Parts: sequence; C-alpha cells; structure tokens
Amino acid sequence: MKILMLTPYLPYPLWSGGQTRSFNLLKYLSKKHHITLFSFIRDEKEKENIRYLKEYCENVKVFSKRPPWSLTSLMLSGVTFYPLVVCMYLRSEVNKAISQAVEKENFDLIHAETFYVMPNIPVFNIPIILAEQTIEYLVYRHYTHSVGLWPVKMLMKWDVAKIKFWEKRFWRKSNRVVAMSEADRQMMHHNLPDLKVDLVPNGVDPEFFSQKKVKFKKNGRTVLFVGNFKWLQNREAVMILVKKVWPKIKRTLKDAKLWIVGKYPTADILKLRSFDITVSENINDIRDAYDKSDILLAPIKGPGGTRYKILEAMASGIPVVTTKVGIEGLNAKNEDTVLICEEISELARTTIRVLTDPSLYHKIAFNSRKFVEKNYNWETISNSLDQIYNQAVYEKKV
Repeated sequence: MKILMLTPYLPYPLWSGGQTRSFNLLKYLSKKHHITLFSFIRDEKEKENIRYLKEYCENVKVFSKRPPWSLTSLMLSGVTFYPLVVCMYLRSEVNKAISQAVEKENFDLIHAETFYVMPNIPVFNIPIILAEQTIEYLVYRHYTHSVGLWPVKMLMKWDVAKIKFWEKRFWRKSNRVVAMSEADRQMMHHNLPDLKVDLVPNGVDPEFFSQKKVKFKKNGRTVLFVGNFKWLQNREAVMILVKKVWPKIKRTLKDAKLWIVGKYPTADILKLRSFDITVSENINDIRDAYDKSDILLAPIKGPGGTRYKILEAMASGIPVVTTKVGIEGLNAKNEDTVLICEEISELARTTIRVLTDPSLYHKIAFNSRKFVEKNYNWETISNSLDQIYNQAVYEKKV
C-alpha cells in the first residue's frame, strides 16, 4: 500500500513522545507499506536528521512551521476562525505539495498525525486516517487555568473554543479516527456519539530498555522525574513534586536524591537545583537515567494521551508511582503493575513504602516489565494500525 504520512514534527531525533511514536510506527509499517513522509520543522538544522528516516520512507519532504507568536500566525488567528495552533501549520505550499504528490504517486491512504495539520490536505477521494495523540482542546483548556490575567484568559478561552470546533470538524471529515487511550476515545464519543474511533495506544521498545537490572537499595535511593518541559503538564507536575511531595519524602528518606530529566527546562525549573535535586537537560541516552534511578514519580494532573515516561520506566524495570491521569491510557492495575495515588501525602507515603519494602519493589518492577512486553510493544501496535489502514481502504472501495 502507498501511504502519505503528514506529521507536525520531524520524527527524529526522539526527543518527544510524538517523535517516538511516529518514528516507531514508520519503522514497523515500512515493512509492509511504501511511505512518503511530509513533516514540519522548526529549524533548518533539522534537515540533517532526514537521513535517519530515509531508511523507512520512500521520500521525506519538510516544511517550515511558523513560530506560535509570529505576526503571520497571530494575524491568521485574528482574521480567520482558525485557532492559533492551526495557523502555525497552515501553509499554501504544503497544500500544493500534497496535491502534486497525490497526483504523481497515487496514494492509497493519507495518515495525518494531529488535527491541526488537516487544513493543509486538499479534498481527495482517498481515505484519511486522523491520529489524535491527545484531545487538544482539553490540553489547551487546562492551560487557561494557570493564567491569572483576565483579558489573556478570555482570549485563550476563545481560542480553546475554536480548537474544539475544528477538532470535532476534522474528526467528522476523516474516514477513521485513532485515539491513544480509552479515556480519549470515550471523550470523542461524548462529543460525537456516531464517530468511528479506533484505539491504538502508544508503545515502547522493551529490548531497547532492557539494560536495567532490578535491584533494591537500602540507602542512597534516587527518585526520577522525566518530561519534555515544553508541556504545561510536565512543568506543573515537577513543581508539585518538588514543592509539595519531595519535602515529605525527605523527612523519612534523608539520603534520597531527586533527579529531574527533560528537554527545554524553564528558568523556574533550573532554579530547583540544590544539594539533593539535580536537573539534567541533555541526556544522550535516556536509558542511563532509568538505570541509575530506583523509582519514577510522576504526579501528573493535566490531561493528554499516554505517557512515554511511564512505559519506559516500566520497560526498564523500575516501579512507577503516579496519578490516575498519569496512568491514563494504560490498563495498568494498581498495586500490581503500578502504584496510583491522588493526594500529595499519599504520593509521598507510597513512594516511601515501595522504596522500603523489597517484596513490593520487586513485584511491581517485575510485573510492569512483563505488562509492557505483552501489551505495549511497537510491533503489536503497528499491526493494529495496519489493520485499520486495510479496513479504511476496503470501506472506501465498497
């Protein structure tokens, strides 16, 4: 099958969850299909990474994404009904390039990652799969809660309303919609009861994260947090962790260390560094962070997709303590494959409990590793998406 895939980022290097997902899907789907990749880039230097994708793609073409606060993006958002997140990607050259590629290559299917690249796709008689890595209007609505200035909050709420309108509109226009989690699928059905939504969760490469040898330490434990700090949810979670949860843990585990790992830390996050808190921005191999840590603690409150940090920690064989929102999208069982808490004091107590109970520690570490091996490996997930491709093409023909 010949497929045109359109992504809002170049799927290499693997610095974000979206890049990790797209790269691994390309890797496995390319064994069965001929894929042409159209992606947006932020910087010309990103073109150096195209060579890593040509192993899996017939052709790779990139386009420049506008900065969110560029004059053009703001003007488009002001004079059109499109939200800002769409205006950053709205390019006439992309529309033209897609038209030319479809005419030349005779694609069987178009796969779009995220709704906000969809306005660039001309009207064709070709099935379109829209994969929503998260429900965007819920994410941006969560952003508005942290804004104190009333005029700015009102503008953001108006933009959220536009996001919701267009997100629902493009769900309807697609032949099939793919959700990452059961919670997202239910929310889509709540908005559009007749919408055809398939579930294709995120995954992990268990072999890649197999270097961790599970061992229980009686002292000198390291608590880990991992996240891309471009996302409000991760910035919010790390502040909850440091300001509220960590002091409670330290009262009992006085020699424990906290390690915060992630791209694009803000100035506020960098200021969190202290004698017992390390902030690392540039880790060459994320496996080193999991290998040198004893537990992942992720007090996530904001909505959106499935969390790669959770899957990676499980695959690495370290226990995970998180919230219901943090584990959303994974059918993990509390006290068996993960430890789920909501209250600040409970998050601290549970982290202390698993770090001081060798039996519980080894049970969670072992079960979580087996859990992701069975349910969330990329080959299984890509096979599910392949079936959806075939169904969409078949349905279009009949």
